Amino acid sequence: MRRTLMFLAAALISLPLWAMHCPQDMAKIDALLQSDPPADPEVLARVKELRAEGEALHKAGDHAESVKVLGEALDLLSASE
Repeated sequence: MRRTLMFLAAALISLPLWAMHCPQDMAKIDALLQSDPPADPEVLARVKELRAEGEALHKAGDHAESVKVLGEALDLLSASE
């Protein structure tokens, strides 16, 4: 029981941290798209799609999934350099 309560407390404490991470990732993606967009139009389209999906997930309150999706977009951007 104590372990479960500790897990729940840790999860509740970390939720705001996930929420604050999403806008930072979106800003980083926006800056990279503006300064050095991928040359491949398919990669560019996929990054924009993932960025929009990440923002929608963030607004819906699904911050863990938002961070995951935005991370995929950042990975694509870093791989296209």
